[in-house]
Amino acid sequence: MSTVPHGEPCQAGPVRYELLRSSRRTAALEITSDGRVLVRAPRRTSRAWLDSFVLGHAGWIETHLERQRRRQEARPEPTEAQREALICRAREVLPARTAHFAALMGLTPAAVTITGARKRFGSCSASNRICYSWRLMQYPEAAVDYVVVHELAHIVHKDHSRNFYAYVERFLPDWRERRALLKE
Repeated sequence: MSTVPHGEPCQAGPVRYELLRSSRRTAALEITSDGRVLVRAPRRTSRAWLDSFVLGHAGWIETHLERQRRRQEARPEPTEAQREALICRAREVLPARTAHFAALMGLTPAAVTITGARKRFGSCSASNRICYSWRLMQYPEAAVDYVVVHELAHIVHKDHSRNFYAYVERFLPDWRERRALLKE
């Protein structure tokens, strides 16, 4: 379920979209998690220009709608029972994997918590508290370990610089392949 507001329904050729006008300066396209096409645009932009903008990006829209459809098929929203099982598994697996890799990396996170975040698998706060989404448990162990090492690396590097990824690579030389598992 998307938390993105519904806009004015529009259509440009075969492409249906929702128009959200605001004081922004540029037009932007977004495919929501529930497969809607949103166009965010400045208030005074003409509909003719917006329709042309949408049609000019029809290939991009089609590709990303298909990608979103495949994601939803591969990982549908779990039932309540499945959700509870995933939360239990996350509480067992993620602190243990974090402790394992923290020891290898010589790091100490301030805390490990489990959340229900939908858009991020993990985060590391400025105070070195690491949060993981229980949704990560729907992915292979190799992907889980990538997220754990990624978040631990943020204790040392707070950004996603070359140094950050070089640090991740010290512990997971195949991090690119592991990260790709999260996008399937």
